[in-house]
Amino acid sequence: VQLQASGGGLVQAGGSLRLSCAASGIIFSINTLGWYRQAPGKQRELVAGITGGGSASYAESVKGRFTISRDNAKNTVYLQMNSLKSEDTAVYYCNAAGVHTPWGGASNYWGQGTLVTVSS
Repeated sequence: VQLQASGGGLVQAGGSLRLSCAASGIIFSINTLGWYRQAPGKQRELVAGITGGGSASYAESVKGRFTISRDNAKNTVYLQMNSLKSEDTAVYYCNAAGVHTPWGGASNYWGQGTLVTVSS
């Protein structure tokens, strides 16, 4: 299983970006898909997560500005980021937790990260 993230880039404060992350491989289902971010000198933090049933949760710092969604048929998760601030600058990582494959178990996978830079 591999996760491929895309959509990062440079944007001015107040602008928008949409991140995508597609999981590839033979996958039966994925319990939770999420986005994390890591700013320079800081720990990785959870930005948003969404369950297979569509229940979403957000970090307080992004509530009302970011929207997470998923397409279960495509094993893809999206993060729509609006009203971006300079403090949103970070490398964004997608995560798939509870990935069920023909080989059994439920594994956890990370994408390679995509850089989001918000200029003020």
